[in-house]
Amino acid sequence: MTTEINMKEILLDILDNLSGEKEGDLERFKFSLANASYGEKAPIPKGRLQKADTRIKLVDLLCEYYKEHGAVNVAILVLERINLRDSADKLKEATKKALGPQQTPDRSANAYRVKYREHIKNKYSTIKDMNARLGENVKLNSRYTKLIIVNEHRHKKQREHEIMALGRRHAEILTKHASPITIGDLFESDRDGQLPQIVVLQGAAGIGKTLTAKKIMLDWANEELYQSRFDYVFYINCRKINFVREQRSVEDLILENCPDQNAPTKEILMNPEKLLFIIDGFDELRFSFNQPTSNQCSDPCERQPVEIILSSLFRKEVLLKSYLIITTRPIALEKLEQCLKDERYAEILGFSENEREEYFYKFFENEEQARKAFNFVEDNEMLFTMCFVPLVCWIICTVLKQQMEAGEDLAQTSSTITGVYMNYLFSLLKGHSSNSEKQVQGNLNGLCSLAADGIWRKNILFEEEDVKKHGLDKPDSLFLNENMFQKGIDCEFVYSFIHLSFQEFFAALFYVLEKEETVENSETAIQALEKLFEECGKSRNYLMLTMRFLFGLLNKKRMEEMEKKLSCKISPKIKNHLLTWVKEKLSLSLLNYDELSSLEMTIFYFEYFHCFYEIQETEFVQSAMDHFTELKLNGRTFTKMDQIVLQFCIKNCCKLESVYLDTCLSLTEDLNEDSPGPSKRPRWAEHQQELYPSPIYSLCEALEDPNCKIKKLSLKSCEITDAACENLATVLRTNQSLTELEVRFGDLDDTIVQLLCKGLTHPNCKLQRLSLTFGDLTDACCGDLAAFLRTTQNLTELELGQRKLGDAGVKLLCEGLKQNRTLQSLKLWLSSRDGCSITATGCGDLAAFLKTSQSLTELDLNCNKSLGDAGVRLLCEGLTHPNCKLETLV
Repeated sequence: MTTEINMKEILLDILDNLSGEKEGDLERFKFSLANASYGEKAPIPKGRLQKADTRIKLVDLLCEYYKEHGAVNVAILVLERINLRDSADKLKEATKKALGPQQTPDRSANAYRVKYREHIKNKYSTIKDMNARLGENVKLNSRYTKLIIVNEHRHKKQREHEIMALGRRHAEILTKHASPITIGDLFESDRDGQLPQIVVLQGAAGIGKTLTAKKIMLDWANEELYQSRFDYVFYINCRKINFVREQRSVEDLILENCPDQNAPTKEILMNPEKLLFIIDGFDELRFSFNQPTSNQCSDPCERQPVEIILSSLFRKEVLLKSYLIITTRPIALEKLEQCLKDERYAEILGFSENEREEYFYKFFENEEQARKAFNFVEDNEMLFTMCFVPLVCWIICTVLKQQMEAGEDLAQTSSTITGVYMNYLFSLLKGHSSNSEKQVQGNLNGLCSLAADGIWRKNILFEEEDVKKHGLDKPDSLFLNENMFQKGIDCEFVYSFIHLSFQEFFAALFYVLEKEETVENSETAIQALEKLFEECGKSRNYLMLTMRFLFGLLNKKRMEEMEKKLSCKISPKIKNHLLTWVKEKLSLSLLNYDELSSLEMTIFYFEYFHCFYEIQETEFVQSAMDHFTELKLNGRTFTKMDQIVLQFCIKNCCKLESVYLDTCLSLTEDLNEDSPGPSKRPRWAEHQQELYPSPIYSLCEALEDPNCKIKKLSLKSCEITDAACENLATVLRTNQSLTELEVRFGDLDDTIVQLLCKGLTHPNCKLQRLSLTFGDLTDACCGDLAAFLRTTQNLTELELGQRKLGDAGVKLLCEGLKQNRTLQSLKLWLSSRDGCSITATGCGDLAAFLKTSQSLTELDLNCNKSLGDAGVRLLCEGLTHPNCKLETLV
């Protein structure tokens, strides 16, 4: 006898009893039934109820409309509502006898929730490290480190390539959000008092979305999160859903989370407002979600293709009152937005400085090892910056731990991202040395060709056929995740690289590995490389990380390491082709400079500067940048990594004569005062502002190099501190090539000029042209400038643009100018703001200077609006004096 027949017989028996009891009970039952809803299913239409004029027809209608258990649940609900509790109890008891205790409607919901929580605790309490040996797991709570999450929805134009620009974007957002939220805040009311039902948790690859989703599952199961809000939390893995061929219902998805197939799903579905679904990895779904509304599913028990079921959940066509958390990479946001309404967006930014330190101590467990590893990383700007990303933090910790256990010196670890990934590759392969050299090479070649093919097709998931096609009959699980999916009565496997950046690393390796020496293969390799160059030129963000790895792999020492440790040769021809290509790209960019905005050009340059830093070869970089005579960088917010990269490239740009920095800022590293986390600020946060006060720091480091040939330096609206000015002063004392300096800043005080003058007055200073434009300078700094003017033997042009000098400042300047014998051009742009421009008194001092100057031929007093008639007369006395050499007056 089927379940449905059991239900019908039980219901019919109860209705028979109703007709034999108090007169009108059956009619009261039908009347109340017209107003009873089940979950989100509307009441049975009154017209259909009127046609059910017999008890048998009414039972058929109930079972047809509400399905099996639903009909019983609704009947119990209605009976209790009309105070026929005896009949309700009889129905519960009859159902219990017919189906057993595991499926009865009156089964304690709390009892099953307890069982479900225990199941979730067991399932999510441990995680497997990506390179863990069989059976090795770590406790999620012992490894999980708090991530910074903000309520932020970033549009497409604001996003940069997720892997390349992660640190920069991450840190920029950190400076704008003083109060990050926690996962417990995701469903809190916003400023308008609105409660979200859908939260989109976005973040770049490797930033911790999946671990956060699993942490939510575990915290809920441990009764530490969402206790009063959700009775059940269900996890749906999008990567696995892609390979579900059979039709599914929402009920099926719920059952797949449960410890058994006897879960009271009908009761669970009766309270959708107490349900939370976590949809993890939307960006990995292969479905289009373009189905018309008519295709959507409204019944949680109805089976449909999984894309219809998910689409119906997203669009609230089914379980209208349920809640969703959807994790995704930003690349899929546009696609996701088409499915949602009234959603809230939050973004995972990664680790703050404090959390990075905490992660190291959790990872290593041994405090001494953790301290040693963390101190090494915090002293290495690039590595520490990369540790914003949890996955990269894990990679670095893994490599350092293996090095320490092997007794190696951590200082030998490469500071480039390519070096870190190569160390990871070597350490993993070393741990599986049972494979023959031929097997290792075969697997490596297969991984590389699979990765490159995936990059071209923008594919991150590979079926068994794809893997086998690239010679990986037994895929190497060291670098590929193996996933098992149900396919009918059989199982199928699908593979992915453990992270997109590893796929890009192996793709780069594919292009540089030496193939068998045949004419055909040689030509094919070169053609493939040229195709990569061409595609990279079309879209800078796409493939740029692959290009960085490509440059890094061509470093001579790394090429030797590859051959020594893996017996894999990297083709030397590739480097020549790469050099030719990059020189052409940069030469072309200079020819077409006017077609792009200055900001676009700055982004373009830094993409290649980072590549040059990866290769770490002076001869190569010098040749690639041989045609650069000037460098203009505009509107960039520098990370510490950017600064090191800039310093490296300027040092290796032999013909560079002019550098322009306009509106370039650095990220503020002291970001922890209002951020959650340990009260102890890491040592790194305390000393980094000294080491990296502004973009000017690394520039000065490059200018102090004895081989530096830069003649002109222009700094406009850039971030400057006292430390940066001291750096500039040092450059002025030591640099033998710098002859032009232009410094234009806004709201800065006299200290800046006083510090600069320490370098300007040094006998080694070779400046011929100096332009200083500051906003809030007063006459206090003019004594320092006068001392410079008295001593300089080289200065021919001086431009001062200031607001608050006034006559007292001009007097001090003129005292210095009277003793100067080299100045040919003087520009004083003193605005009338705050009444501090030149008056007749100041004009008298200028006139006295003009009468004695033996070299000045140009005077520019533009923008001085307070000279007055008396001031002009005094100036004219100086201009008409026989000793005045002036030729141009503005």
